[in-house]
Order: sequence, then C-alpha cells, then structure tokens
Amino acid sequence: MYDSKSSYVVFDNKFWWGDEWDPIEYGFDYDFSKSFFLQFSELLHKTPLASLSIMNSINSEYTNFVDGNKNCYLIFGSGWNENVQYGNKLFSCKDSQDLLMCTKCELSYECEGCIDSNRIIWCRNSKDCIDSYMLYNCRNCINCFGCADLVNKSYCIWNKQYSREKYFEELSKLKINSYSNFLLLKKSFIKNIYLKTIHKYANILSSVNSIGDNINHSKNCKNCFDIYRNVEDSKYLFSALDLKNSYDGNGVFENELSYEYVDCNTGHKNFSTVIVYNSTDISYSFNCHNCQNCFGCTGLRNKKYCILNKQYTKEEYWEILPKIISHMNDMPFVDRKGRVYKYGEFFPSELSPFSYNETIVQEYFPLNVKNIASLGYNWKDKEKRDYKIDFKSNELPDSIDDVNHSFINKIVECEHFFNHKHESFCDFACTEAFKITSEDFQFYKRMNLPLPRLCPNCRHYQRLKQRNPLKLWHRQCMCDKESHNHKGKCTIEFETSYAPDRPEIVYCEKCYQQEVY
Repeated sequence: MYDSKSSYVVFDNKFWWGDEWDPIEYGFDYDFSKSFFLQFSELLHKTPLASLSIMNSINSEYTNFVDGNKNCYLIFGSGWNENVQYGNKLFSCKDSQDLLMCTKCELSYECEGCIDSNRIIWCRNSKDCIDSYMLYNCRNCINCFGCADLVNKSYCIWNKQYSREKYFEELSKLKINSYSNFLLLKKSFIKNIYLKTIHKYANILSSVNSIGDNINHSKNCKNCFDIYRNVEDSKYLFSALDLKNSYDGNGVFENELSYEYVDCNTGHKNFSTVIVYNSTDISYSFNCHNCQNCFGCTGLRNKKYCILNKQYTKEEYWEILPKIISHMNDMPFVDRKGRVYKYGEFFPSELSPFSYNETIVQEYFPLNVKNIASLGYNWKDKEKRDYKIDFKSNELPDSIDDVNHSFINKIVECEHFFNHKHESFCDFACTEAFKITSEDFQFYKRMNLPLPRLCPNCRHYQRLKQRNPLKLWHRQCMCDKESHNHKGKCTIEFETSYAPDRPEIVYCEKCYQQEVY
C-alpha cells in the first residue's frame, strides 16, 4: 500500500509477520528537546512496515485491510468472504462481484447495502431477497424486478404483481444480458420507481436513541454511520460493530472505551491508534498486535511497557509516561498551516504515510489538487500508464451471449477514460483500463450479465455515488397525508443524510411505516 517512491521501509507481508526481525531493535530514548510527533515520524520511517494489512487469508494477496478471506481479489476493508472480487466493506459474502457494504450475500452483483440475500443483481438497501434485480429497500422478496419498498412479495415487475408464468415471460423481454438495455432499464427505474417512492429519513433498524444512517441493533449512537450491530453509548463512528463507550472510530469492532482510532479490533482503552489488534491501553501507535501499555510504537507484537519501541520495566513506563504527556502539551507539533497538535489530538495529517487522494477520505470528501494546496495536505500525482488496449469499451459485445473465451485476459479501455481523455478525472481514481480475467468471464456467463465498461475503480465510485453522504441535515417530514394522523404537513423533525435540495420524498419513521408497510 506504500508508494515505491516513499521513504518508508516496507517488508513483504509474510516476512513482516515472521520471527527473523525484531521491531524493538529500532527503538530509541524519548528526546524531550523534540516534539513527540516528530519523533514518532522518525520511528515510523526507520521501522519496517508491513506491505499490506492482511490477516488470516488464503489466496487473497491483492486485498488490503482484510481478515479471514479466501480466494478474493481487489476487496478492501472486508472479512470472512470467499470467491469475491471488486468490493469494499463486505462480510461473509460468497461467489460475488462488485459489492459495497454487503453482508452474507451470495451470487450477487453490483449491490450496495444488501444483507442475507442470494442471486441479487443491481440492488440497494435490501434484505433477505432471492433471484431479484434492481431492487431498492425491499425485504424478503423473491423473483422481483425494478421494485422499491416491497415486503414479502414475489413475481413483481416495476412494483406491479404478476403470476409466476407471466413474470418470467415479461422478464425475458427485458433482456438483462444486454448492456445497452440495462442502461435504459436503470434510467427508467430511477425516474419511475426510485424518485417516486417514499424514503425513510434514515436507515436505522432495531436501534434506540440513535442519530445517523445505516445503524442496526444498537443504542445511544450519535452521528454514527454504517453501524453493523451492537454499538452502545458511542459517537462519531463510521463502519463499526460490537463497541461500547467509544468515539471517533473508523473500521473498528469489539472495542470499549477507545477514542480516535482506525482499523482496530478487539481492544480496550486504546487512543489514537491505527491497525491495533487484540490490545489494551495503547496510545499513539501504528500496526501493533497483542500488546498492552505501549505508547508511540509501531510494528510491535506481544509486548508490554514500550515507548517509541524501547522496552521499559513497568515502573519505568509509568514514571516516564506522565512526563511525555506533559511535554506534548508544552512542546506541541505545529504543521505548515499553523495547526497545533498537543496531547489528545490525532496524528497530524502532514506526517501521514499517505497522500490525501491515496486514502478513502477522497472517496467520501473528494477534493482536487487546488483545494489540497490551500489546506496543506499532501497530494499524489496520477501515475502515467501506457496500456496496450485490445478493446475500447464501445467495441465490446452488447450481449454476454456474444462473448466467448477469446475475451479472457483481454485489456479493455475504461469507458470513463475514453470519454474524458482531455479532462481531469482524478476524483474517480480511474485506472484507464482493465482486464477481463477468467474468473470475470465465468461469473458473467454464469449470471447471464453483460461485460462492464468501467474499470474496477470507476465501478466502485459509481456505487459510492448511490450512497448518501456521511453528513446530516435537520429537516421536517414531507408527508402531508391526513390519513397519517396529522393535519396538514407532518410536524416531526429529524436529522437525515438526505440534503434539503435532493429530489427524494423523505418521511419520518411513523409516516413511512404507515405508507409503506
């Protein structure tokens, strides 16, 4: 994950986890004449870093920030998947491609926010669905196409009920194996179904006293997004499960009393940490595992009472630590924009191993190089690529029926790059081209789906565009139906991720339930 031009020392992932080197050898005494953050940056530059964050995975080398996967390719921030390609934040999925924020989905394609489903294609925010296409916010539906807000339904097309025989007759007419036809169907779905359906102010299920979006089976969560389950008394979380009393976390689970942390699993009282697993009382540390009472460390495993990777006794550790904290306040780090970082602040972005547009912040809060310069962040210039193109995107067969084995390993120019060669498109991290692998070919044939025209990065960004932002607006329910036990417009107000200028019809939970269920 580290740029080859960077100044960091990077080890192969398997070697990094081996016993042939000791991160303690890179430790040094704390220097009270320097800012702590400068000393930590020095340690981070000299201590070998793992090339990737891959845990307990098999045949899944081209993945990152993952755990427990098998035969997976280009998936990120995901765990316990098998035979899955091109996805982000996936859990316990199988034999699927191009998914975002999905759990326990099988034989599925181009889905976002779906749970416990099988053979679903182009679906969003749906659960317990089978053999269905282009669904939005459906529950327990089987053999449905182009539907929204349906519960316990079968054989529906465009929210209209059909008999079993008539459903399959009409489905065959839709020609879902045609790429050009899919574009027309998608456009019709958005115009005639999605924008006319009722949208609940937030996707909050079985949760009490919680504010945010996509919160499940939790309580007392404030400004939280993508909470999978069992989060209590916490704030400002993104992508979390099984937490208590924790603030400001991203990609975290099984933690308690933790703050300002990223990709941390099974911990207690961890603060300002990144990739810290199975550890307790860790502060300002990076990629440490099975550790206790460590401060300002990187790469440690099974250690206690370390500061800047130097080993101390228990007594020495607790004697020097308060002095370091006091020193961080007396001699704070000041970045090039004059921002001051004392004890209690997260790591300065200026010292990050990654540029702004190399991280997922660019996906959710995109900026361009001009914005970056004014804010004082780092930016990575686009790499020059020179692929030998076998097919332009508009030269691919429209139907999967016309695709044979000769297309395997052929290089296709990304449609996005083809259409914007003379414009800047860095926001989409386009790779300019992609290869049709043997696994791709087999999947598209098995599912009767047309070949994609976009590279995996652009496909990922298209799925991200379907999601609401990680931001809340204070709004009032738009319902004006008197049958919903209110006169005139409903007066209930709420926090929602639907901006006021968006076209969706947004209801409070009570009005939504009366209308939809």
